[in-house]
Amino acid sequence: MRKKLVAMLMSGLMVSMVMAGCGNNGADNRTEPNSNSNGEGGLTTDEITLKVWESSGETEEFIKQAGEEFTKLYPNITIEYENVELGDANTQIALDGPGGVGADVFATPSNTIGGLVAGGHILAVDEEDVVGKVAASCEAAVTYDGKIYGYPVSDETYALFYNKDLIEEAPTTWEEVEEFCKEFNSGSKYGIIWNVADAYYSPIFTGKNGNKLFGEDGTDTSSTYMNNEEAIEGMEYFQSFRQYLDVPAADLSDNAVCLAAFTEGNAAMYITGPWNVASCEDAGMNFGVAPLPALPGDENPAASFSGARTMQVSAYTDYPEEAKEFAKFLISEEMQQLRFELTGAIPSVDIEVESEYMAGFQAQLEYAYPMPSIAEIDNFWDPMNNACSNVWDGADVKKEMDTVNSSVLQR
Repeated sequence: MRKKLVAMLMSGLMVSMVMAGCGNNGADNRTEPNSNSNGEGGLTTDEITLKVWESSGETEEFIKQAGEEFTKLYPNITIEYENVELGDANTQIALDGPGGVGADVFATPSNTIGGLVAGGHILAVDEEDVVGKVAASCEAAVTYDGKIYGYPVSDETYALFYNKDLIEEAPTTWEEVEEFCKEFNSGSKYGIIWNVADAYYSPIFTGKNGNKLFGEDGTDTSSTYMNNEEAIEGMEYFQSFRQYLDVPAADLSDNAVCLAAFTEGNAAMYITGPWNVASCEDAGMNFGVAPLPALPGDENPAASFSGARTMQVSAYTDYPEEAKEFAKFLISEEMQQLRFELTGAIPSVDIEVESEYMAGFQAQLEYAYPMPSIAEIDNFWDPMNNACSNVWDGADVKKEMDTVNSSVLQR
């Protein structure tokens, strides 16, 4: 039986909509921004089109349905969906935006904000549209250099999935995980599995004793904090866990392989995110979601990265206010409910959703920290991916983490 849970702790966003305008992909009949705007709130009343980039699949359906609802309210605005995957949008806007063929609004991970701002590709949005109206974790994720960039449409972190038919309760410490693995492991069956080669999961171990990438605020570019005592100790423990999941990193780097192991009962626990809830449900699993186990010597659940899928307003749009208005519409309570129903993602505003799994993610979010959004984060992923893979396969921990630090800071 599913129970209603409050998706976030912040108050919900009540959006009062006004007539909106179009983007740079429609006919430009103005010489200055909003020069022909004569609608309510200073927005254009022209018949116009806004181009929106999003990934395919459930998120595509969300944009299309949200666009239809927006057009019902404001018949002069047409929303045009175009497929640009989440991970490609930040580079694609740099190519298409200046040429006038880019999106007016596009989805991007919050950690790309620093690079997008540095490149002049996105606009800051009105603080009152976001601050105090979305989850604190989302608000932090879209704040850069004292300004708000984008509208967070979903919150995100990962947690511990566990098969209740194989393990009755989720372990609260990694020592308990070890003990379970000693009893459960046999042949190709493992107590726990995850993509060990993905830097996205590295805070579980580098976050020992509260250590964070680029320091407490995620903005210290003097060090990555990935080769200090805490990070090295955590990664040494990560390496030691190979004895309980004796599989090469390359064979665990395919998320589909890890998911299959969990859904087929060959792994009792799986570290992953809300994007895999539907797959586990479709497999008919009896599973739960809990906070990550605490590292040896730590009292709290292990750290995780949090992030916000964010709808950014292009700096190249001819209609910035109108583009903001549609993006703001996507974090209304009604649209957030629709997005949850279609995608299963964690809502960014305070609404009730029917999910017995949301509490586990909520609990983990208390120990998560936003992926830094400074420009240097773009240099982090490849070196840390390599380090995670190499350390798992037996490389010297300090040497690998020193390489991460120098590669990311490029010195």
